[in-house]
Amino acid sequence: MKAVNILNTSIHNLSKLELLEKLNRSGGVVVTPNVDHLMKLRKDPELRVAYQKADFRVCDSKIIQYASIFLGQPIREKISGSDFFPAFYEYNKHNPEIKIFLLGAREGIAKQAKEKINQKVGREIIVGYYSPSIGFEKNEEECQKILELIRKSGATVVAVGLGAPKQEKWITKYREQLKTIKIFLAIGATIDFEAGYKPRSPKWMSEVGLEWFYRLICEPKRLWKRYLLEGIPFFALIIKQKFMAKPIIPSLSFTSPRKKFSNFK
Repeated sequence: MKAVNILNTSIHNLSKLELLEKLNRSGGVVVTPNVDHLMKLRKDPELRVAYQKADFRVCDSKIIQYASIFLGQPIREKISGSDFFPAFYEYNKHNPEIKIFLLGAREGIAKQAKEKINQKVGREIIVGYYSPSIGFEKNEEECQKILELIRKSGATVVAVGLGAPKQEKWITKYREQLKTIKIFLAIGATIDFEAGYKPRSPKWMSEVGLEWFYRLICEPKRLWKRYLLEGIPFFALIIKQKFMAKPIIPSLSFTSPRKKFSNFK
């Protein structure tokens, strides 16, 4: 796959349709880097390992897409988790091999998302869900409970909406214990959006790169630091990448072997 280097992170230059086709052929783990993720990658070795092991890294940010154009390596399409997930279940609405387990969101929210998605699709494409407790990732007993729920559900896909970097790290840690799961999707706040618990930004704001601003207005106490403090240095780093030959952080290899899966119909 063709890839674009943004701050030493390899982002696959795919269209949404190409990603859907590749997932149905061979499965894999999808992560969706945005500005926040790229800044976290610079100081979180465990998250870098999760990114190295992901099969697909696709652009979840219009800002990153603009940066790629500035760097002379244009990314073809923004594929955010909240756009890709509904495209994924609609694409597979008549594919009986696709059965999805939702992991994330507050108590009751994932259940609402399950009911709404199944109603839209016209079948039980969401076969299970679980809303974990705060700090559950440090509780091995609860994590093993989740794994057993996923196994018993008959799911072939797990959509993990825990936020970064928790969701990427959880997938990396437990994917090998879920042999029947063909596809892992890291989808952030998408379960909240699907349930109608949180509003998405207007489409025009997303298309011009202002979705972050809409989310900041909706949740200022939670997001002001991410967007106004931690995200600002991104632009200076992009300028350095454009005009400096030396890498900004130690180069990361993103050539880990793909885990092969049997084709979906």
